[in-house]
Amino acid sequence: MRYLLLLTIFLFGFTHFSYAAGHPGKFDFYVLAMSWSPDYCAGQGDNDTQQCAIGKKLGLVLHGLWPQYQKGYPSSCTTEKFSNSSKEKFPNLYPSDSLYVHEWEKHGTCSGLKQADYLALSKKLKESIVIPAQYKLPPKPFRTTVDELKKAFLATHSGWSKDFLAVSCSGKSGRFLKEILFCYSLDGKANSCSQEVLKKAEKSCGKKEFLVRNVK
Repeated sequence: MRYLLLLTIFLFGFTHFSYAAGHPGKFDFYVLAMSWSPDYCAGQGDNDTQQCAIGKKLGLVLHGLWPQYQKGYPSSCTTEKFSNSSKEKFPNLYPSDSLYVHEWEKHGTCSGLKQADYLALSKKLKESIVIPAQYKLPPKPFRTTVDELKKAFLATHSGWSKDFLAVSCSGKSGRFLKEILFCYSLDGKANSCSQEVLKKAEKSCGKKEFLVRNVK
């Protein structure tokens, strides 16, 4: 009896470890991460002229399509390198060329999809997002709240629930809009985010209001 118990614990632990380590196609849902480009450019994009040069006027841009577990996420599931021919089929999908490589190697390899299919799904979901007018290309910064932002996006997406998206902030006490995370089932349908994603995003926006930086 003791032997069977130890064997069960061993097998469960091994299976859990293997799954957590990342197997292509084995995950629970997708997160479509759309970054607020003015925030990235104000903080980390000093040397990224492709995305942040004055006059680009980029607002919400694709950061990536991320396979997720209910807790945690798989990463770098294979060693398959990104092919430039794949990028040529999907021009301007990301705001900079470096993201094609990074997002495929870290997240795309865990999707279980071929490169072209992964990029096609990323493009489809990105283009399905209907951006409310005030978030398209704001010429001046403005303040809002998580609830107000979600309300604006729910108004442009029939049938959505507020837990289908999560709002992430940057800066001390979450002073600025950083990113909006949209959650999808494995077949690409809008779906609830995990509690982990929702709580982590909520924690990042520590203040009641945050600033949405203007495009430049």
